[in-house]
Amino acid sequence: MQPTPERALNPFACAISSKRIRPIALCLFRYRGRILVNEAHDAVKNQRFFRPIGGGIEFGETGAFAAAREVREELQAHVTNLRFHGTLENIFTYNGTPGHEIVLIYDGEFSDRDLYTREFIPGVESNGHPFAARWRRPESFTSDTPLYPHGLPELLRSLKDEHGS
Repeated sequence: MQPTPERALNPFACAISSKRIRPIALCLFRYRGRILVNEAHDAVKNQRFFRPIGGGIEFGETGAFAAAREVREELQAHVTNLRFHGTLENIFTYNGTPGHEIVLIYDGEFSDRDLYTREFIPGVESNGHPFAARWRRPESFTSDTPLYPHGLPELLRSLKDEHGS
């Protein structure tokens, strides 16, 4: 997808730039009761929110390949042991514009175990904007600082933390 001016300013714009359903793949990294998330902000709602690392599935790609590619592109990190955990449908409004995603949720492990010990992992969005992915406890998300996509908190509660609690 070619960057548009809207996408260059907003890493989530491709999810809302047309009236199409966008397939995305997100990768959960869980470690000692925490998950790795990226923070974003909805200026219209004046709300911070969080989402795991991942992004769009390109034509001809599997969801697992897309999740691994997005992690590689955004964090310059490699993923092993990808496991599919479910599909969520995310109908939302971001910065005043409606969006609709079908979200494939994967769990994975970093090849570089040192990444689990870092307070944050520096990353770069597809538009070139830097970000810091941070480890957060699932119970830290609230209605004021939610975890998206919709349904992910419930899915997380149903999963056993395989890396220790």
